[in-house]
Amino acid sequence: MSAKTILGDAVVPAEGVGPVLNLERPLSFWGGVDPETGRVTDVHHPQHGSVVTGRVVVMPAGRGSSSSSSALLECVRAGTAPAALLMHHVDPILPIGAKVAIELYGRGPAVVRIDAGERLSDGAIAHVAKSGVVTVGDSPAGAVTGRPSRPASGTSMP
Repeated sequence: MSAKTILGDAVVPAEGVGPVLNLERPLSFWGGVDPETGRVTDVHHPQHGSVVTGRVVVMPAGRGSSSSSSALLECVRAGTAPAALLMHHVDPILPIGAKVAIELYGRGPAVVRIDAGERLSDGAIAHVAKSGVVTVGDSPAGAVTGRPSRPASGTSMP
């Protein structure tokens, strides 16, 4: 596969690099992600048990509680946040958490709106620019889809 470029809309401009994790359904970070491990804990979510830490998470939308912004903020503080969130429908909740994280900690995930028709391969390495441009290349040899192959800058593996 050759590199693919997606022109997204940067909602929270930041840079992020990591393996893609596609979520089939919206996810609430409040009660749906363990901020200590970055693991999806919502037992009803199709990707239950997947780890978002250091990943470029592609999801249709956020879900649920307005407390998801503080849960995402806690993930950033703990070093378990995604490298970026690529969303088809963006409400203010997750972008607020990402923006506050950048203000408080000097780091946080990019939030980029992409068209719902865009498809990215799980495990492929995605580079997200502050402009909202996403470049996706091949997945590294031996990539494991449940964990990143290396932590994103400023984060540690759980």
